[in-house]
Amino acid sequence: MNQRRNFMQGVAGVVGGAVAGAGLSACGGADAAETPNVPYLFIHGAWHTGLCWSFVLAKMTAAGKRVCAIDMPGAGLLAKFPQSYLTQDTTALLTEVSPLKDIGLQAYEDAVIAQVRAMAGSSGKVILVGHSYGGCTVTRVAEKVPELIQRVVYLTAFVPVQLKSLWDYFSLPEGATSQTGATLLGDPAVTGAVRINPRNADPAYVEKARVSFYNDVPTADFIPFAATLMPDVSFKGFTDDARGTPGRWGKLPRSFIRCTMDQALPLALQDRMIAEADAATPGNKFDQHTLVSSHSPFASMPNELAALLATMS
Repeated sequence: MNQRRNFMQGVAGVVGGAVAGAGLSACGGADAAETPNVPYLFIHGAWHTGLCWSFVLAKMTAAGKRVCAIDMPGAGLLAKFPQSYLTQDTTALLTEVSPLKDIGLQAYEDAVIAQVRAMAGSSGKVILVGHSYGGCTVTRVAEKVPELIQRVVYLTAFVPVQLKSLWDYFSLPEGATSQTGATLLGDPAVTGAVRINPRNADPAYVEKARVSFYNDVPTADFIPFAATLMPDVSFKGFTDDARGTPGRWGKLPRSFIRCTMDQALPLALQDRMIAEADAATPGNKFDQHTLVSSHSPFASMPNELAALLATMS
């Protein structure tokens, strides 16, 4: 708990908190009235919160960029937890129904659009950055309000095109090497959630989580990030339709940041989704970039990631 408290206090020194949509956000940077810079809105992936972007936000704020990271509904300081997670009843945790079971991509979409409208201001548009599962959300937002989006950036993120959902893509051969399954608990059809146990103190389980998501981050540096993770993400969201259409989402400038050491979303699966998207919109292909990183470059190489993102405004 002390590690998590210290981590959050450090974030507070960089950005200010503000209520946004269904969650909380950390926003900072140059005053909108003093700069024409298009603001960046960061969307975290499954089990994470807006805190995961903290090092990147600090770097970009120092460079004069306007940035904001929002907690998705059900995550962060407004989270709801299964009782068995709080008591660490590991047997009950395998079957207890999640309090988040009904929170799907529509709730995520609504929260992000509310934040986009609040941020667009004088610039009129926002750059969306989605990590992992967050790719599904930014696609839906770009489909709904393309007039408010300057660019969509996918950081080793899901881009359903031929298949409708994240869950569908994980079943493909290109996803077979993902290490995420080693951390999952219970049957999502029973619990209504895709569940992990960030409070599990077993070193073997902690190492499985690190290898899956943060394999290029030392254990000591991974622990503060692990302390901010949520146990549940709604299974509904993993199976909701997350596809955009060529006529709306497909007309926006978009970038994909490939992560070559990713053991959660394998590079082969990243490349398949890039290829499918490019085939669907041959006149507007991905602007591709590559980092030699795990699934979490915001932790392992925040300086490089921030510098790359800064070129996209």
